[in-house]
Amino acid sequence: MKRDLNDEALELVARRFAVLGEPMRLRLLHSLLDGEKNVTALVEATGGQQANISRHLQTLATAGFVKRRREGLQAFYAIADRDVFRLCDIVCGGLEKHLQAQARAIPSAR
Repeated sequence: MKRDLNDEALELVARRFAVLGEPMRLRLLHSLLDGEKNVTALVEATGGQQANISRHLQTLATAGFVKRRREGLQAFYAIADRDVFRLCDIVCGGLEKHLQAQARAIPSAR
């Protein structure tokens, strides 16, 4: 289905894609696939630094990809928009096809 998007809409779409253009944010989303986690668990799961993880989580929350829940002094994060995984599946499938085509185009050394 083709959509007619004005410049403002295209800018919003581009910003949403830009949020997903950072590998650590994709790691965080992947880490949240199996459920809600606090920042400490996400730091352990991704190997990142706490301040950096918190900054990426804020970006993901602002974009609507994750939601935050406070419990005392801790913040817990969960996936807010599961459609992001459909998008990732599409991109990964396309990448796999592209890499397979490249591999077929390279003659094997014998």
